[in-house]
Amino acid sequence: MMKAIRRTVYGPGESLSFDEIPTPEVGDSDVLMEVHTSSVNPYDWHLVRGEPYLLRVSAGFRRPKNPEVGIDAAGTVIAVGAKVTRFEPGDKVFGLARGAFAEYSAADEKRLVSKPDALTFESAASLPCAGNTALLAVRDKGQVESGMSVLVNGASGGVGSFAVQIAKSLGAEVTGVCSTRNVELVKSIGAAEVIDYSHDDFARRSRRYDVVVDTIGNRTLSDLRRALKPRGTLVVAGGGSGKWFRPIALSLKAVVVSPLVRQQIRSVMAVVTPENLETLSTLVLSGDVAPLIDRTYPLRETPAAVSYVEEGHARGKVIITVS
Repeated sequence: MMKAIRRTVYGPGESLSFDEIPTPEVGDSDVLMEVHTSSVNPYDWHLVRGEPYLLRVSAGFRRPKNPEVGIDAAGTVIAVGAKVTRFEPGDKVFGLARGAFAEYSAADEKRLVSKPDALTFESAASLPCAGNTALLAVRDKGQVESGMSVLVNGASGGVGSFAVQIAKSLGAEVTGVCSTRNVELVKSIGAAEVIDYSHDDFARRSRRYDVVVDTIGNRTLSDLRRALKPRGTLVVAGGGSGKWFRPIALSLKAVVVSPLVRQQIRSVMAVVTPENLETLSTLVLSGDVAPLIDRTYPLRETPAAVSYVEEGHARGKVIITVS
């Protein structure tokens, strides 16, 4: 048996329960890990809320079909399936898991990589979802190269803080957009310029950028395109509003508009691969990326952590400590 966070109804973070349940069974291609740390993503609160309602087509209309919560995990392998070849009990690993807000979690071995000793469990747990999204947005979709100018809207958040650092590591000149209280923080992670959105509007400035990475979805597609050079690239990496299509509304608009304009408009579907996880690990170990940890909550207080992330003011990542 183990302690785990469960969802049996749709609602706020407080609707989650802290229960004792059976330890997950191990499939042939699965790794069972003792979870040391996890982290909270916007994906988690969307799942807990059952919003956008489009999610309920697969997740359950009136109540969740699957009570598991949490996807980012870092821990120690305690058992492996018959077909697992990459890991054995005792290995330290991190990646995507099923029901990571728990003492034990199962994961497909293809969604995990070994955790270097120099990489802390807290840093490792911050990387899978947010770090991978930022890597795909900057390196793959944005195709950022040395000498480019990059603007990151939402530069102090989980994805945004990684995007700023990854773009800088690729040699770009980075401008971050954030609130007043986060200006110095965003400067500290490598932004050459920081725009305080409460006093200045990046879309109304004369400067145009090679790449704009939007992680919030609080601006219109026209505003975001206005900040781009005539043949620049807009990468939509999250956000959007509305109970039916949030957070995919802006991505859907991007798909419609992209063929009609000279600018490149791309959205990110964050598929986590071992190669990307290892790249992120290397960036952290080299000092090019330093995960921002805002707050840490014990497993029992995960409902409060989910509610905090839903408020939208987290600076970097929110970590769940399990064991």
